[in-house]
Amino acid sequence: MAVLKVSVVSADQELWSGEASQLIARTTEGEIGILPGHEPLLAILAKGEVRVTAADGSQITANADNGFLSVENNTVTVVASSAELV
Repeated sequence: MAVLKVSVVSADQELWSGEASQLIARTTEGEIGILPGHEPLLAILAKGEVRVTAADGSQITANADNGFLSVENNTVTVVASSAELV
């Protein structure tokens, strides 16, 4: 089974990184879901939640504001100017 390699970082720290089955984030164009095999993407984050379903089924939620989301080769990087785990 394919997984995503996810990294969620803020300006001053890494909040979470690991393998995940999906990620949902709010962008300036609306909410987006990322699954393994997603096309390459660069999106601007809007203020809101970034929800990650880890490979073990646990849920990780971070409040993020201002930044971007990058997807390429099953690697997702979320960079926010400010973010904190909920």
